[in-house]
Amino acid sequence: MSLRSPLSQALGLGSAQDGTGHWWAQRVTSIALIPLTLWFLFSLLSLPSFDYDTVRTWLAVPFTAFLAVLLVAVTSYHSYLGTIVIVEDYVHTSGMKILSLMMLRFMYVLAGGAGIFAILRLVFGFSKL
Repeated sequence: MSLRSPLSQALGLGSAQDGTGHWWAQRVTSIALIPLTLWFLFSLLSLPSFDYDTVRTWLAVPFTAFLAVLLVAVTSYHSYLGTIVIVEDYVHTSGMKILSLMMLRFMYVLAGGAGIFAILRLVFGFSKL
């Protein structure tokens, strides 16, 4: 005995078997962001100044650079997961939904990559490209 209506069976509607993984990913990234954000705030507040040399020296510590890259990556992914839900819930045209989701992925990869690149550039001191 199926609990699905005959209409939903005929239209192919029903569970996409994807919601649980997405839900868990949002929760795990939000929990990971709590200590990372607290570390970032307290660490920045402990700096004597925010000039280029001070921040570069702070990021030169491998553990600090690792946590900063992790913060950028997790923040980007968490934000991406949230905006996917908004598009899926409020964009009803199939073509526009696909285009929006593709553009979101592109923009978040670009933004996250730029943030990570900026941190690595400060760490390794690339002056020119």
